[in-house]
Amino acid sequence: MLVSSKYIPVQLSADEEKLFTLIAGCAKELGVPVYIIGGYVRDKILVRPSKDMDVVCVGDGIALAEKVAQKLGNGAKVNVFKNFGTAMVHANEFTVEFVGARKESYKSESRNPLVKPGTLLDDLERRDFTINALAISLNEGDYGQILDQFNGLTDIENKIICTPLDPGITFSDDPLRMMRAIRFAAQLNFTIEEKTFAAISEYKDRISIISQERITDELNKIILSSKPSIGFKLLFDSGLLHLIFPEMVKLQNKETRNGQSHKDNFYHTLIVLDNVARVSNDLWLRWAAILHDIAKPVTKQFDPVHGWTFHGHEVIGSRWVPRIFRKFKLPMTEKMKFVEKLVLLHLRPISLTNENVTDSAIRRLLVDAGDDLESLLILCNADITSGNKEKVKRYIENFNMVKRKLQEVEESDKLRNWQPPITGDIIMQTFNTPAGRTVGIIKTAVREAILDGKIGNNYEEAFNFMLEKGKEFGLTLNN
Repeated sequence: MLVSSKYIPVQLSADEEKLFTLIAGCAKELGVPVYIIGGYVRDKILVRPSKDMDVVCVGDGIALAEKVAQKLGNGAKVNVFKNFGTAMVHANEFTVEFVGARKESYKSESRNPLVKPGTLLDDLERRDFTINALAISLNEGDYGQILDQFNGLTDIENKIICTPLDPGITFSDDPLRMMRAIRFAAQLNFTIEEKTFAAISEYKDRISIISQERITDELNKIILSSKPSIGFKLLFDSGLLHLIFPEMVKLQNKETRNGQSHKDNFYHTLIVLDNVARVSNDLWLRWAAILHDIAKPVTKQFDPVHGWTFHGHEVIGSRWVPRIFRKFKLPMTEKMKFVEKLVLLHLRPISLTNENVTDSAIRRLLVDAGDDLESLLILCNADITSGNKEKVKRYIENFNMVKRKLQEVEESDKLRNWQPPITGDIIMQTFNTPAGRTVGIIKTAVREAILDGKIGNNYEEAFNFMLEKGKEFGLTLNN
């Protein structure tokens, strides 16, 4: 028997009310019970924006979609996915997916279910969590009532994530639900119920049957949550992170020698990630925060004088970025190059102290960072973490000084995305010499002379400097 709660008023827009009425009318014409179900219902109760709507009917979902598209008019089209028994219709700003109520069963070696028609209760039982197993009736007699078979409304009120059935069954059937539980906890700031979380730890190895693309999709949603550390701590504590991202797990270590300790770089990384998340929604900047110290475990050394060092971790970490992107099937595009660059440069602004914050050093940073300077500065600012308040204050003061200097030099020299006025082609044509090591040395010398302030950033001074360097190599002008 389905449990009907009393009508719970949910604020609907005029477009939503119109769409609900249209779907209800089409279902009545076809003689099939119909319900709005799942995440859309949850988000309406939580007053979260949602444009994706799932409609379940006890009957032919594709036929209902076709009827709704016909009534919508204006060339509304139905996208049918026969393999899944679903159909999708775009109605104004809403994407509506239609499906017939069904029940599912699984084989242990696959996450692809055996599907057959079922009742609404069957459909609710196969949902991942109680908060997603809510349905709004669009039928005469109980129109607008919420059907709550598994106390999802109570769990929303108490901010709890738990499964409608035994969590072992739910997670074994579709192991991606383990990551979805953690993702919802991170997105909604909910707590995963104790038995449910224990089942994630118990069944974590089942994640191996899930495609990397689906795992990465859930991971990116965790990364994009308002406080990503919630999700990463749950991934770590459950053991899932050890399976999907062992490179990050290796950061979790704090060692003491001769009374000197280094920070736990896993939890430091989470603090940096949260700091970035507070000021930017850029997924790739958040990935740079995750990977900025990824190579510290392999570069860690203890020096009796200087204590713990991680020399070169930014260089090695930058080299690891393509491999990690390939593993997670992230785009091997400019997004990857952006993360590479930020990992490589993340120490540069902080390393510029009062003693070495020369115009030359500032020019080099401007040139190397280019259009990504603002993102680099966000990452560097987020990376200032310490339990020592005086140390933090000192770093922030120094960082602000570097930012001011960057602005001054940029305004005077206009070096953002700068290219030297002398190219390799100009050198080869001037001296009638082929491409080779000498041309590269002269080109680099011109670049360094401009960045060091020895010559001006203009063609005439750069050309004359090139002529002088050419003489050093015995080159003569091409007459």
